[in-house]
Amino acid sequence: MKILIYNSGGGLGDSIQLFDIINSITKKFGNDNIRYLTAHENHFSNKLKDYDLKLQDLNTNIKFFGFRFWHFFLAKRILKNNLIPKFDLVIDLQSKLRNTMILRQFSHKNFYSSTMNFSFCNIKMDYKKSTYDHRNLITNLEKLLNINIPFEKYNINKIDKSYFEEAKKLLPNNNYVGFSITQGNKYRKKSWPIDKFIGLAKKLSKKNKIPVFFIEKNKPELIKKIKDNVDNVLLPELDSKLSGPPLVTAMATRLEKAVSIDNGLMHMIGLANIPMIVLFGPTNSKKFSPKIENIKILDSKKMYNSEDIDRISVDDVDSLI
Repeated sequence: MKILIYNSGGGLGDSIQLFDIINSITKKFGNDNIRYLTAHENHFSNKLKDYDLKLQDLNTNIKFFGFRFWHFFLAKRILKNNLIPKFDLVIDLQSKLRNTMILRQFSHKNFYSSTMNFSFCNIKMDYKKSTYDHRNLITNLEKLLNINIPFEKYNINKIDKSYFEEAKKLLPNNNYVGFSITQGNKYRKKSWPIDKFIGLAKKLSKKNKIPVFFIEKNKPELIKKIKDNVDNVLLPELDSKLSGPPLVTAMATRLEKAVSIDNGLMHMIGLANIPMIVLFGPTNSKKFSPKIENIKILDSKKMYNSEDIDRISVDDVDSLI
């Protein structure tokens, strides 16, 4: 069965949220039968490649595929000239009408999309919304294809053991509490003030916890401020020759718990399935929080009727720890 998966999300976190879906589909149909098309960078073959979820690109040479209405007409010509084969199944993992209409230009036998309440699916059925539960998407595909597709959660044992060995060297003891504090998306304010993170770290230090900040090496001013204000702080990424998302996940397995804003690292840590406290402001906490059992969500919209994440206090977080 030839399958095309389309993802319009551009962030690392958006891709990590698909791990369980991708893992389930590839386990059922095999990596060689699946092509992946994204409107942005294919993180599976770049920054996320060491998570060992192998997806082959479908190259249309159309930049930001699906995000320009004229792609509707361009796609017809390019798809015809490139001799892209007919797919047995096209899976649309987004719900924008324009993108879906453009994606439907691919020759296909079965088409799955949640756009306009599943109106574009070639077989009409009582599909379940999967925005907050990706298991439902697999269930919907089972209905569409009339076959069984076991839901297979991603297992971090796919990551090379060298990352876990490095994590144990960097964090050899116990009582570590991790902090993920920087946001990748610059267009919506999702960051909690650094002074509040520092205040929280000081409180935890008094409780014999060791604050571990996940900070990239290219943020010297932020690193200096944290080091100057938190006595027993660890910034393990500064001491490692390894780097990248799999190292973050491996280090997360060494933590007692983690505190994070809504960012890509939140999802890297979530893969380790450790207790987490996550802070949300303008974004949808139900949609974007990691789908793990032991998670506590502080959402300023629900707590203070405000999208301003700054309204969340240090005591709000500390009370959950």
